[in-house]
This record gives sequence, C-alpha cells and structure tokens, in this order.
Amino acid sequence: MSAELKPAQAVFLVAGRELNTKLRTRSFVISTIVSVVVLAAFVLLQSSTFDEGSRSRVGLSGQATALGPDIVESAKQIGHQVAIVDIADPAQGEQQVKDNDLDALVTGPVGSLQVTVKDKLNTELRNTLNGLMRQQILTSELSQTELDPKEVLATAAAAQVKVTELEPRGDDQGQRLAIGLIVAFLLYMALMIYGQMVAQGVVEEKSSRVVEILLATVRPWQLLAGKVLGLGLVGLIQFAVITAVGLVAGLATGALTLSGAAIGGVLAGVFWYLIGFFFYATIFAALGSLVSRQEDTQSVLTPVTMVIVVGFIFAINLLISNSDSTLTMVMAILPPFAPILMPGLTALGLAPIWLQAVAILLSFGGIALVAWLGGRIYRNAVLRTGSRVKLREAVSS
Repeated sequence: MSAELKPAQAVFLVAGRELNTKLRTRSFVISTIVSVVVLAAFVLLQSSTFDEGSRSRVGLSGQATALGPDIVESAKQIGHQVAIVDIADPAQGEQQVKDNDLDALVTGPVGSLQVTVKDKLNTELRNTLNGLMRQQILTSELSQTELDPKEVLATAAAAQVKVTELEPRGDDQGQRLAIGLIVAFLLYMALMIYGQMVAQGVVEEKSSRVVEILLATVRPWQLLAGKVLGLGLVGLIQFAVITAVGLVAGLATGALTLSGAAIGGVLAGVFWYLIGFFFYATIFAALGSLVSRQEDTQSVLTPVTMVIVVGFIFAINLLISNSDSTLTMVMAILPPFAPILMPGLTALGLAPIWLQAVAILLSFGGIALVAWLGGRIYRNAVLRTGSRVKLREAVSS
C-alpha cells in the first residue's frame, strides 16, 4: 500500500481488504445460514400470528345476548373458537374493544346486528354473524305466508351486519406490521453482529500489532473509515441475502404479498441499515480501540449493545401495541433508536414525510458527531497497548 495514496483510495483499499477477508470466513457462511433459518421460523410464526386467527373474544349486549350459544356453535363449525362475554353497558364494551380486551362488541336486535371493532372484523366472525342474521330473517319472513319466497331469499342473502371501526386501518395492516417487525429483527441482528465484528477486528489488529504497520501508510481516520465501510458492505450483502429469503418465505406462506408495502419496507430497511451501521459501527470501533485483549472487548461494548437491545425491545412492543403514540414518534427520531423503529413505522404507514425527514437529519447529525468523537478516541487509543485506556483520557488526549 503506497504512502502517496489519496485519502479515498486508502479508505477503499482498507474496505476491500475487510470485504475480501470476511466474505471468505466460515463464520460469515454459518451466521448467514443461521440467520436465514431464524428468519424463516420468524416468518412462519408471523404468518400465523398476523393471520386473522382462530379465536375471538366477543362481547354481547342487549338483545344480542340471546345469540351467545348460536355464535359459539356456528363459529366452531368453521374452525373458529369464540368466547362470549355478556356486557351490561355498551359504552363499557366499546372501551374494552379499544383496550383490546374484546375483539368485537355485538349489539342490536338479532335481525339487524351491529358490530363494533377496533380496526377490522375477523372474517370468520363476520361470516358467523351474517349467517345467523340471515337465518333469523328467513325464519321471521317465512312465517308470513303471503310473501314471495324469492323475495324472502333475496332479502336474507343481502343481510349484512353493520360494522363500526373505532380505529380503522388498511386491509393490509397485518402484513405491514409483519414487515415492520421482520425489518426490525434483521436490523437488530445486523447491528449486533457486524457492529461487534468491527470492534473485535480493531482489538485483533491492535493486539497483533498489525495496526502499527497499517498506520505507517494510512492515517487513523482512513483506517477507521475503511474498516467501517468494508464491514458495512459485508453486512449489507448478508442483509440482502437474508431479506431475499425472508421475502420468498413470506410470499410462500401467504404472510406477505408483493405490494408497495413490502417493497417500501425493504427499501426503508436497507436505507436505515446503512445509517444505523455507520452510527453504531463507528462507536464500536472507537470503544474497541480502548482495549488490547479480546476478552476485555465486551466490557467496553456492553453499554452500546444494551442501547441496541433496548431499542429492539421497545420497537417490537411499540410497533405491536402502541405504534401511533407520541412516545413511539419521539423515540423514532432519536439517532440510537431511529434505525430500528423508523422502518417499522414506515411500513405501517405511520411515518409522515416530515417525521422521516427529522429522523434522517438527526441521524446524519448523530453520525457526524460520533464520527468526529470516535475518530478522536480511535486515533488516541489504537496504538496504546497494555491496560485498558480510559475513555476520558482517549477523548482529552
């Protein structure tokens, strides 16, 4: 490697070295296979979780309470289990629907049922209620012998329960949520695996004194940037492979359809992977330069890995139960959490352009800050061997 290399050439040569080395390792192949298997299992789980399900908890109020046994029996015949709850006050029942304690509240006379749901009425439950309502209409109308049987049958066939959606969502909401969770899972895995790989690579070069040879021809920031870029590309290749397998599995199981939501979720995942990786990998590399032994690496990385873990746990819980809350929106624009949360919100259609723009700007600002600070720490600590370098010393040196 020539000492007269231009900065960009030096960075790309270091990146190429990392890319060539890591892609040939057995660990890369094994981790890719394991990730694919885990993702396939995850997709299969989501395909059953986000399917409309085989159980419903239904509240009955007023005249509709008489339908309890018939609803249970009719639903059972089509493979759907229904638990009935008698509701004295319809307003209280609506609140239970909002709180997810009930899947549906059924009120009104038997021949004109009204159903209140939070976002969407389960198809099996809809068919069950429609069938019972039509049966009731037939029984009532046929008792009047002067009516034309054709008119009676037409009236019964046209009968539909009236559905009120308290918080209406799109028909593909389950698919969007599945995409958001899958992307969050992939980003979490990529950040944890390749972020720590950057730190371990720094420690390995430092302990073997290879870094001293490299720094004889390139500057510290060039070595740091090349390492982050190279391993970032390795992670992106693996991310693309796993994502492709995930899409195929999702399409095969019916959990996903090749829609704008799926394509948009994948593109958002790639974009936020790059942002998240450059943000965290720079931090990992800087912290890795503080120690000289692999066994000490985890001690300096734990605070950062905890942030990623917390971000992932929050992302899963918030996306499932509270995706449109103020807390979710605030966390989604903060640089440590945006790479995991924002793709999910984008897939759900809950991230307006202004929110995405704010998150991107703050993330770019965060990357600039950690690049400056991380570069300073790396430059001051990477050549110091022996005992662990204190963070304060590395920053102030």
